[in-house]
This record gives sequence, structure tokens and C-alpha cells, in this order.
Amino acid sequence: MKNKNVLIIGCGISGFGAAKLCTHLNYKTFLTTIDPIEKSKRDILLDLEVQIEEGEHSISNLAGIDLIIKSPGVPPNINLLNEAKNRKISIVSEIEFASRFTNSHLIAITGTNGKTTTSTLLYHILKTAGLRVDLVGNIGKSFSESIIEGNFDYYVIELSSFQLEDIITFKPNISILLNLEKDHLDRYNNNFQKYVQTKLKIQMNQSEKDHFIYFADDINIHNHLKIIKANKYPFGNLNPNSIKYGGWLANDSINIKTIQNNFTMTIHNLALQGTHNFYNSMAASIAATSIGIKNEIIKKSLSDFKGVEHRLEFVRKISGINFINDSKATNCNSVYYALETIKSPIVWICGGVDKGNDYSLLKDLVINKVKTIICVGNNSKKIQNNFKSLVDNFMLVDTMKDAVKSSYSNAKPGDTILLSPACASFDLFKDYKERGQVFKSYVLEI
Repeated sequence: MKNKNVLIIGCGISGFGAAKLCTHLNYKTFLTTIDPIEKSKRDILLDLEVQIEEGEHSISNLAGIDLIIKSPGVPPNINLLNEAKNRKISIVSEIEFASRFTNSHLIAITGTNGKTTTSTLLYHILKTAGLRVDLVGNIGKSFSESIIEGNFDYYVIELSSFQLEDIITFKPNISILLNLEKDHLDRYNNNFQKYVQTKLKIQMNQSEKDHFIYFADDINIHNHLKIIKANKYPFGNLNPNSIKYGGWLANDSINIKTIQNNFTMTIHNLALQGTHNFYNSMAASIAATSIGIKNEIIKKSLSDFKGVEHRLEFVRKISGINFINDSKATNCNSVYYALETIKSPIVWICGGVDKGNDYSLLKDLVINKVKTIICVGNNSKKIQNNFKSLVDNFMLVDTMKDAVKSSYSNAKPGDTILLSPACASFDLFKDYKERGQVFKSYVLEI
């Protein structure tokens, strides 16, 4: 960059981390955000001599700017970005920016569902193996901030489609694409193919020296395999005789075969249960095996992994009733996995901001497994239209406190109360984490 004047748009985890890295590199740094910045963050930014604008995105911010770092939550077509494009100013994501300042081994993971579980599991395996590894990206810690800390030989990077929108040269050594289902269609003008193309950017700069691990049962991935240059490792419901390397289920075991190694592990010894989690375990195992992690380390890690908060998280059991926090399930596919995994009758708490859901894929599971639906929030019409006639009880409530109270009074010993919203949380909560914490707090008050 000629003058190293950088404008950061947005001040969430990504924007804040990018600002820290920019000042660490002695770039002149400007930051603009619509949302107010909390005092502790503002004090740090001012200490770093970052120039701040809050409450609007003024076009005047573009004067003299060489590079824009766009936070993933910022819509792509705001006036400031449109004008930046007219002026030919380069726009990158925080992931793209940070990747330019490390030579570490990068393992990038995306997919509509399962990316947090798979990323956390793979991090656990590498950590257990004694590697210097950090877990960054969509998981809650910015890549930029970790780069400043340094001292990591490996990065496991969870990536949302929003974070992949503005990559240019980002090139992971290993990329994992778990699945492609309809999600965030409100961001992509209800065009599923735009969403698919964005997800596929995870491998666009990979070469024949790199590895691409993918769910072979997903036709949306399969249709694009010819353009992928990296070594391909499929996993899923495969015939092992039809593939050179990859992962498959057979005889109640996951089976892994790579250039480095082969191994088998019975599914009953896996910490994560449910078919979707068997596939997540396969993807993480293929990645770990590909970088030379020993079988015994992988098997130990797969058996003692503690799981991810807000993803099918057991909260407590009261009077024979299980409470499960699956607040991270913000689309129908995630809810499908939850309903499929739970074997007992279900009282299902759902609702929030619909992102363009197709509820039809849940109908059979709801008919067979759900006895009561409790819908939280104002955005309930689609849920009512799809499910009200399929269950014994359908209730609308305004708050999470009412949802927990109503679910408990409508459950019997042996039932499971499942918070699995199928929707974003932005009508009542800051994010899925806050929603999950509030749910757990009310459960613990019973």
C-alpha cells in the first residue's frame, strides 16, 4: 500500500481486531461505525490513535484512503462502499487482511451447519497433539488480534459466508466445506447460487499442494468439484472402493483414509453423537491426519471432546425433563439435526428473525417427535402456518422467561425441552449467545 491509510467499517470483534493490527503495523487508521462503541473499546482505540466516527458512514472518510477493511456484519451495498468501488479503493475482509501477515499453516472451515463444532473439535485435536494452534474467525476471536500475539504455527479459522465475501488472496493449506443449505438468503437477494458461490471462495486460491475436504453427499458441492485444484478428500455416505482418500461410515464406525494414514473408530466411542456429528468428526479427523497427527491422539480427542456451548448443550434435568440449549441453530438444517438427534418426545422452543427459511424439511420430524411448539417473538406467522396443525399444542409467547415457564408446564417426565430457534436472535437478543445464556439462566431458576 502506498501511504498505508486504512479505513475500517464496523467495530465488532473483526473491526476492533483489525484496528489493533493496523496500528500495530503503524498504519494510519480510521474507523467508522453506525453502532455506538462501548467505552472500554473506545478508550483502547483512542489510545492507539485511531480516528473514530460513530452514528454514520460519511463519504468524506474516503479521502486519501488506500484500503478498506469491511466487517462481516456490514451490508455490502451501503453508500460508502458503493462510492469506494467507484473510486477503485480496494475492499477486503478482516480475514483477508490478517492472512497477509502470517506464514502459519491455515485450516479454514465453512458450511451452513457444523462449522463451529468441527472447528472447535479440530482445535482440540491439534491442541492435544501439543501444537501451537489458535482458534479464530467466526468463533469469537479475531484473526487479526491473534496475529499480533504471534507464536502460533497453526490457525483453525471458522468462516461464515459474510467473512468470505471480501477475500482476494486468502489461501488456506486445508479447506473444509461441510455442507451447503439455504441460509442467509436475505443477504443474497434470495439467490441460493450467490450464497453457494460465496462459500466456495474458501478454496479459490488453493493449488495442487493444498487439501480440500468436503461432504460428498451434498449435490451443491459436487456440482463444482471440477473447478477445484486442491487434493480432494470426500467424506460421507461413501463406498470406500469408489474413492482413493476420504472418510466414510461402515459397520458402526467412522473410517478415515489419507496419504498419511488410515484409522477406524467405533461411533459409540465418539463424544459427539448423531449422524451429522459423525460427519463433523470425520472432517476434523481427515484434516488432522493430513498434517500427521497420530491416530491415538485423534481417537483420544474424539472421545473426550466436551462439545460447543449453545449447540445441543445439555443444561440440566428437572423432574425427569431434559433441557437442551441449541440457540446456535439459526436455520432449519441445524434444527433438523437437533430434532433428529433427540430420541424422546420434544417440547420445541423456536422463533426469532426468519432468514428465508424453508420449513418443509422439518415437517416429518415435527409430526413424529414434537408434542408442543412454543414460539417466541413477533416473527411467528411462517412458523404458525407450517406447524400449528401438526402438533397437540402451539403457543405464542413474548419473552424467553415465558417460553421456559410454558415449556416446563407442558412437559412430562421423559420429555426434552429443546431451544432450537431456526431463526436469528436480533428481535429480542444481541446474538445467539445472549439468547442461549438467557435461556439457561431461566432454566436454572426453576
